[in-house]
Amino acid sequence: MGDIQIIVGEKDATRVPPYSSQEGIDELIRKSLEAKEFAYCPYSKFRVGAALLTHDGTVFTGCNVENACYNLGICAERTAISKAVSEGFRTFKAIAISSDLNEQFISPCGGCRQFMREFGTQWEVFLSKPDGSYVEMSVEELLPVSFGPEDLKSKKLFAMQNDY
Repeated sequence: MGDIQIIVGEKDATRVPPYSSQEGIDELIRKSLEAKEFAYCPYSKFRVGAALLTHDGTVFTGCNVENACYNLGICAERTAISKAVSEGFRTFKAIAISSDLNEQFISPCGGCRQFMREFGTQWEVFLSKPDGSYVEMSVEELLPVSFGPEDLKSKKLFAMQNDY
């Protein structure tokens, strides 16, 4: 992953000094664990946190937010990515995801995998446990043979007329 510098939002002008690869990963996972503490999950009781690293070192965190109408909830990964996009970021270096699962590493749902894929396939995803241990994968490994924005620009075999 190389040296990374973590900046916590634009409002906080303090910059965290550059970290070596392992220290940077550990810090990103720590931030996802902190974000998990803010999860609003009164129905599932399944807390998830995410910390998204941009190429300039800015970190956006997110947590899951549930809704009584279940399908209107939003996952931690999509919260963090949406926060970053709303501030003008479109490319990402890594995301760390955390939960309270002790026996297995947290894995993003299919919707979150596709949401991450929208912003590229070659960025890192750290699937962690509460003790800070993790498995590293790329977005491409999480969602192989995926559909993305470039597919919408591909030449079509035929044009379909819309009579509606």
